[in-house]
Amino acid sequence: MSQPIKIKNALISVYYKDGLEPLVKLLAAQGVQLFSTGGTEQFIKDLNLPVTAVEDLTGYPSILGGRVKTLHPKVFGGILNRRALAGDQEQIAEYEIPEIDLVIVDLYPFEETVKAGGTPEEIIEKIDIGGISLIRAAAKNFNDVVIIASKNDYPTLQAQLEEQNGETTLAQRKAYAKKAFHTSSHYDTAIFSYFNEEEPLDIFKQSVADAKTLRYGENPHQGAVFYGDLDAMFTKLNGKELSYNNLVDVDAAVALIDEFEDPTFAILKHTNACGIASRPTVKQAWMDALACDPVSAFGGVLITNVEVDLATAEEINNLFFEVLIA
Repeated sequence: MSQPIKIKNALISVYYKDGLEPLVKLLAAQGVQLFSTGGTEQFIKDLNLPVTAVEDLTGYPSILGGRVKTLHPKVFGGILNRRALAGDQEQIAEYEIPEIDLVIVDLYPFEETVKAGGTPEEIIEKIDIGGISLIRAAAKNFNDVVIIASKNDYPTLQAQLEEQNGETTLAQRKAYAKKAFHTSSHYDTAIFSYFNEEEPLDIFKQSVADAKTLRYGENPHQGAVFYGDLDAMFTKLNGKELSYNNLVDVDAAVALIDEFEDPTFAILKHTNACGIASRPTVKQAWMDALACDPVSAFGGVLITNVEVDLATAEEINNLFFEVLIA
């Protein structure tokens, strides 16, 4: 069952405003009441769109230098109430709490502040409290609420609301909740890692958001994914996508070639060197490395510690190989 829900009220509070304008304009055009805070509220006002300040909803201003803005029952009651539960509906009616069907929120740039060398005080203030709470609350209640925790999802939601007349399906809301819990988990892992630098606990935590699908795994019928920034490791000039085996051989090849200073060529297959030679010229190094085992060299990974000239490239081109590293 899709359980479509039409968005009537939305809470929007984001640190980064880029890409937000088209979505906000669509929500306003579809008659959605907008609630917001601080800079986001002013951003919406500057678009000449109606918006209600969260402090007008809660009856409390932003306090403690902005540390407390949305932490209030009228906000979280609006997000967490279960539409199908009569008791919840009676309570939000009694306390005049509006149902919030959409939450758009991002988090203070904690990781960016740490990387930029921020002071301890600056870093601590970038630990988001209200934002992370809104994300978890809306994601928990995905049966009734849409949570958008990344600007990357603005275009997707906009397209869905345009195509579905302002409604979302249960499957769509659950998909956004999954992404939101990744956002909160990644954020907390970064904070833990920062605190765990001094007198570290014997705990290993990693959250790697960058991933690249490889051509195949250890065998052609198996899948494989590289987690991390693959492009930061080397510059790919041309050719097909790398496989898991390619990367394993590349790692072994780099470790091997690092042992040599003279012009050297090595040929590897399944992490084993089937030919290696150091010679005065790169072409001679290639020819002698190939001569070690020309049969096993077919489909191998080739590596040299110097630039490959045209004459050497023409010789190499006579052999089928998977990867050439120079």
